[in-house]
Amino acid sequence: MKYLHYIFCFAVLLVAMACNNGRKVEENGTLSVGPSFNEDSAFVFCEAQCAFGPRTMNSDAHDKCEAWIIQRFRQYGCEVTTQKADLKGWDGTVLRSTNIIARLNPGAGTRILICAHWDSRPWADNDPDSSNWKKPVMAANDGASGVAVMLELARCINAFSAKNADSIAADSAKLDFGIDFVCFDAEDYGTPSWAGQDDSEDTWALGAQHFARNLPQNTAESGGDANAKYAFGILLDMVGGQGARFYHEGLSKHYAQDVLTKVWQAAHDAGYSAFFLNQDGGTVTDDHKPLNEAGIPTIDIIAYYPDCAQSGFGPTWHTVNDDMRHIDKSTLKAVGQTLVQFLYGYND
Repeated sequence: MKYLHYIFCFAVLLVAMACNNGRKVEENGTLSVGPSFNEDSAFVFCEAQCAFGPRTMNSDAHDKCEAWIIQRFRQYGCEVTTQKADLKGWDGTVLRSTNIIARLNPGAGTRILICAHWDSRPWADNDPDSSNWKKPVMAANDGASGVAVMLELARCINAFSAKNADSIAADSAKLDFGIDFVCFDAEDYGTPSWAGQDDSEDTWALGAQHFARNLPQNTAESGGDANAKYAFGILLDMVGGQGARFYHEGLSKHYAQDVLTKVWQAAHDAGYSAFFLNQDGGTVTDDHKPLNEAGIPTIDIIAYYPDCAQSGFGPTWHTVNDDMRHIDKSTLKAVGQTLVQFLYGYND
């Protein structure tokens, strides 16, 4: 009995030490690390973007949402810069594009890129009702959800570091690498299906293409290494939809298999393996393509619906139904907490 008592006391001590270092044993027996990702907060961030209306290129809603995103990232301790560019769309339209770059721990030499697009598709060209094909998409999932997850990550990481700054867990609470949250613009201005011309891959992900050609450097003011490079990237696309599941995407496997394996392992460790399936999905033309081609190994966490007749991207993709009614907090939580698990367990 005395021996069993010692074992019990030792187990309690281990749990207490884990909690002091931001680790906690969940009900399902998994050991999670880092702060708790708040899905309610992420949902509100998604809702706030949609409140501006569709964030289509060159629109007033687009400009107002840009200012709001910048303000929020700054509120959560990020150094924010922008990449402005006039980019030409498939139809010759000049698109006033802005990539938003929000840096946490800007002085760190080792940097991780986490990204999503923030613009809305101007045309619901996959809607089952053809009368909606030239209406704009609200883009609650295909756009706003990825930005919402990034904002909540910035918020909870910043709060977690501040909360533990003077405690025994300070070293564990502070990430020793930097994160660049990048909101890509002009991703969804690709050739519409009703245009009657070939859908060239080059008409999509215009902001990411510009970013890849003009990679930002750390600023001297931040005390960072001007020659620092991204270790790798993680793209978030459609990460808030109902019934979403995430499979191994083709380009992610080809360029960044190691990152893919570690993120999916983090999902398992955090208790979200039901969302992150160890199965192959399709290969997608997305913002990660130009990043990988520029030498930044980047994975795409993107929803895949293999049994959906309307689209492998789900029933609301590029339709007027991509709105807040179809955003699921449990999906936001699964993706956000997986990234927390990955970041706080990351060791380069």
